[in-house]
Amino acid sequence: MIEKQYLIDRFVSYVTVDTESDPTSENTPSTNKQWDLANALVAELKDIGMQDVSIDENSYIMATLPSNSDKELPIIGFISHFDTSPDFTGANVKPQIIENYDGSDIILNKEEDIILSPSYFEDLLLYKGQTLITTDGTTLLGADDKAGITEIISAMEYLINHPELKHGTIKVGFTPDEEIGRGAHKFDVKKFGADWAYTMDGSQIGELEYENFNAAGAVVTVKGKIVHPGYAKGKLINSMYIASQFINSLPKMETPEHTEGREGFFHLHDMNGAVEETKLQYIIRDHDLSHFEARKNIINKLAAELNSQYGREVISVEIKDQYFNMREKIEPFMYIVKIAEEAMIQANIKPLIKPIRGGTDGSQLSYMGLPCPNIFAGGHNFHGRYEYVPVESMQKAIEVIVNIAQLVAKQ
Repeated sequence: MIEKQYLIDRFVSYVTVDTESDPTSENTPSTNKQWDLANALVAELKDIGMQDVSIDENSYIMATLPSNSDKELPIIGFISHFDTSPDFTGANVKPQIIENYDGSDIILNKEEDIILSPSYFEDLLLYKGQTLITTDGTTLLGADDKAGITEIISAMEYLINHPELKHGTIKVGFTPDEEIGRGAHKFDVKKFGADWAYTMDGSQIGELEYENFNAAGAVVTVKGKIVHPGYAKGKLINSMYIASQFINSLPKMETPEHTEGREGFFHLHDMNGAVEETKLQYIIRDHDLSHFEARKNIINKLAAELNSQYGREVISVEIKDQYFNMREKIEPFMYIVKIAEEAMIQANIKPLIKPIRGGTDGSQLSYMGLPCPNIFAGGHNFHGRYEYVPVESMQKAIEVIVNIAQLVAKQ
């Protein structure tokens, strides 16, 4: 469908632009460097022949492929994000191309002895004989979600170059700051004008998802009291010890490393402490809304118990909801999931319908009135040095997009 080297060149041109987002920034986009790729994408969309290409003051990109059918058809959309995770550096990405992967260890960085091995990452063996794009071991890759952008633009270009393939109006949207939970916050659903959409933001080939975690972030602030340690008896209160009590009082087996499927968790992802003050930053996740609310209550109850134990407010908690499970917004429109499923089957892909153990712009967009299931983009091991993407998976994702467009035209 799309020539392999052409696809590789497009993807590499995106991932070598640093677009890391910043959760501490109040701006949109959260980092100015996101504009570099955003502006390049606008130019590219125009170059391939997309219409009504726009970028707003917050770097949200939209474009239209007009219908070439004489039938009145639904308007569908495809959405991806161009920022990369702040969990691991996305600066100076140096992709490596592994052709005809043989199933053995891949040396990402010889000097630092960084190895991508199927003995640890068993999914690698699914892609023997294929072309893999990896990191050099010092950065993430950015397939999340520049693979999705590559696939959407390539699919639109293919449809433009093949007018014999009938389709309705297709909308394209690219967002900033998805990795920090804000990708849909300023997305203009009305302007986008689609009846429904798909995010191209999943992982393994075949993934098709319409339910995700309910999510919240919690900042736990522990206050201590500092005095000279030589004269501290009965006076000094070490906030780090209290923080340790708090950490150890949460369910030890309800963390990301001990859970799977629809099991929720508490995840301590950042800790900064000194005697006088310690801050703990948690993310709280659960697919079940009642369990999600219970997890937030556990955090608050534990803080109250420790405050009671110390006879003063030593712990304060601020919890902010981030997004909710999109399942209830998708289920009334399950035909849009069935269309994606059929598009995969037509591409000889076995659909893997499962809950997302994470979030997606599609969750927030679904609650904003744009039903938006999630489709695989093909990458693995996101947000770290072991990230990779098979080129053949990206080719298949393009085929799925084109198939969806044609299936909708036949409705």
